[in-house]
Amino acid sequence: MSEPNASERAESRAIRKRWVTLAEIVAVAGLVISGTTAWLSWSERRSDEQEKHVEKITEAHARALVRLTATPEHGGATLALKDAEHDVQSVDIRFPKALGVPAQNSILSPHIDADWVAKPLLEATKDGPDKREGRLPVLIAASYWDGDQQRTDTAIYDIVWQTEGGLIWGHKLRLKGLMLRERTASVARLDSLWKAERPR
Repeated sequence: MSEPNASERAESRAIRKRWVTLAEIVAVAGLVISGTTAWLSWSERRSDEQEKHVEKITEAHARALVRLTATPEHGGATLALKDAEHDVQSVDIRFPKALGVPAQNSILSPHIDADWVAKPLLEATKDGPDKREGRLPVLIAASYWDGDQQRTDTAIYDIVWQTEGGLIWGHKLRLKGLMLRERTASVARLDSLWKAERPR
């Protein structure tokens, strides 16, 4: 068997180089694919963790919100306030500035009295029909305990009211219910809403 000549040896070296280069490319490609897969897996896991974290924060925030409901008592002279999710211990109620009613605080058995707003509302409706219905926006800060931490949730609610005529005593104000209107603590917004809602 004859020894390979220089040309054959050069061709053989070139083939070996091509195989080495191809093996290197395959190895590098394998590393890139492996690294990309690891990064995608880590990124997906991190994204899932972030989503779960956001969900927990959102759920905790939702659980902290108070949604007051009201039951008319004594023929609409009072609204008894409660929240199905929290044991509300006190409420601070602010009225639109133009109504001229001072802020009120109710503790232990939170409620709203018709007497607080009867005078200005009856005055505002005296020239209209005996039976009239409307909404009075109020800013309510409801306080409760969550474990060992006191929390307060503030929102604007609408007190639904009705006037009735009487044979002897003239007009009477009755409170019919309470509706959540906006999640805000803005007094300016409260005054703006009353400007649109006040009886005319």
